[in-house]
Amino acid sequence: MVALLPAATAPPRLWVAPDRSVLDPRKVGKYVAPLVVPPAMPTVRGAVGAPVDHYTIGVRQFQQQVLPPGLPATTVWGYGSTGHPGSFHYPAFTIEARSGTPVRVRWQNQLRGRDGRYLPHLLPVDPTLHWANPPGGTRGRDARPTFRSTPGPYTGPVPIVTHLHGGKNREESDGYTEAWYLPDALDLPAGYTEVGSFYEEFKEKFEERYGEVWNRGEAVFQYANAERASTFWFHDHAMGITRLNVYAGLAGFYLLRGGHADLPEGVLPGPAPRPGDPPGQKYYEIPVVIQDRSFHADGSLSYPSGRSAFDGFGGPYIPHSDISPIWNPEFFGNTMVTNGRTWPFLRIEPRRYRFRILNGCNARYLILKIVTHPLARRPAPSALPFWQIGSEGGFLPSPVQLGQLLIAPAERADVIVDFTSVPAGTELYLVNEGPDKAFQGGKAGTDFSPADPATTGQIMKFETGTLTTRDTTVPPAQLTLPPFEPLGEAGRVRQVSLSEQSSATLPHVASREMLLGTLDAKGAAVPMHWHDPVTENPALGATEIWEIHNFTTDAHPIHIHEVQFQVLGRRMAGRPAQPPEAWERGFKDTVVAHPGAVTRLKATFDRPGRYVWHCHMLEHEDNEMMRPLTVG
Repeated sequence: MVALLPAATAPPRLWVAPDRSVLDPRKVGKYVAPLVVPPAMPTVRGAVGAPVDHYTIGVRQFQQQVLPPGLPATTVWGYGSTGHPGSFHYPAFTIEARSGTPVRVRWQNQLRGRDGRYLPHLLPVDPTLHWANPPGGTRGRDARPTFRSTPGPYTGPVPIVTHLHGGKNREESDGYTEAWYLPDALDLPAGYTEVGSFYEEFKEKFEERYGEVWNRGEAVFQYANAERASTFWFHDHAMGITRLNVYAGLAGFYLLRGGHADLPEGVLPGPAPRPGDPPGQKYYEIPVVIQDRSFHADGSLSYPSGRSAFDGFGGPYIPHSDISPIWNPEFFGNTMVTNGRTWPFLRIEPRRYRFRILNGCNARYLILKIVTHPLARRPAPSALPFWQIGSEGGFLPSPVQLGQLLIAPAERADVIVDFTSVPAGTELYLVNEGPDKAFQGGKAGTDFSPADPATTGQIMKFETGTLTTRDTTVPPAQLTLPPFEPLGEAGRVRQVSLSEQSSATLPHVASREMLLGTLDAKGAAVPMHWHDPVTENPALGATEIWEIHNFTTDAHPIHIHEVQFQVLGRRMAGRPAQPPEAWERGFKDTVVAHPGAVTRLKATFDRPGRYVWHCHMLEHEDNEMMRPLTVG
């Protein structure tokens, strides 16, 4: 049962709408500050002789120079080792994991001030969505509350739970969206529930299995690291608020190395950051997370405080319509941020580099190229190719040479760029030719206008220096990657659907919510909400083919938790079936479902428990485009 909450119910703290102008991105200097290479996250000492790497990682609020020096610092959230205050950063320092050695993380919600009182969100939280809803108490949590009139933003303590994106782990360590928890603050409002619907169940299971106690304001997860060597990442996954928590800064890399599906040291460019590296250490393997953000003139993060920012609809809202007053169907920032800095530069040598690229944007697709001039007419000619060697689930069967990289939100591309022929003093630019709106497929300049070349069409600059040490790595065209073992025969074909629903009360207003679902006997979509009965319930150990029918006009990045799947191809009505793209032929955990197409994939479900699958456009995920998935 969902509690009825009148809008007059006073929030624990008063929301005051900020009166701040949005910073013009054209006034932000480019290529002023160097690219930050995230160091390795410090570990803590575990039990003597225990073959487990232990971490205690908190989430805190702090200021960071995201904009160039001379402009104000930005208040952000970030992860860090609680025993190393200098490790708190946006994005997080990298967790370095080894195949076969489990990692155990004590994830702590430390979103409280020095006085011990909770910190409200940096961004406007829409309390009318189906979300964590701590004010609802144990009976009304993880639900869509009912209001008598339009409420203001939620200003209470913030729920979090961290998901390791790409890992294959037990349900209690997945970072399930309804297993969130509030900070251990002194002033949690009376009647609020401190944890999500599944927190206590997963706490009990974990403590019984591992003998590790979860305390107030935290959860402890263990990652087995039995997967192939891969590029994973971790980020917040709390119900209905993920878009805001990630936008505030909660994301970081998790790199799994070693095992039978890795290459010997020295074959690929390196080193990458390691614990205890001396100052000034040079790195030739660099993780790169690209995000779009907007800022206010005072340096603070800017995010829409009302629906009108999306389509101009300024009401009516509750009780006269079914449109949420704050939520936006998508968000596209006007400034590009790479590894926590706007438009940075990287000094390189004429040698090969390995970049592990993550699209960390909320909704923006990236089409990346390396070019000779940042303002070159789009689409611009490529100056150097990318050699993609891996995707989300590890190495591809063989290297793929590409003039550009299409990367959807949450996708990763493990690439080598060979700068050996680039003369010292040369400047090259990483640019983006994806659209400044929802991606619907097609080619830049033909099917859509590329991103603004002066702002969101630029990412970072490479400044070429001289070679300091000989490059002995293997040229990418000559690489032999680890053997790829495809999944076995599928025992079932499962059909699922992607839909968009407009307002039921205001026919001229579109994008009320995004929905996953099934198909009926005639092949029409059967849209379903989060709270509807579970329909995706593979048997333990089953290998299934999923056919994702996209009935919307946008391309959606679909992520299935705790599996690595193979993309089989796509088909559209009246056209021949298309095989997977060359860069999609390894294991993946996120796939682009193109509009009007049926995207086919194959997965083996070998972890029992309760998980989720969802669209990774975070605004979609936060408003119903996520469904529970039970295995076994």
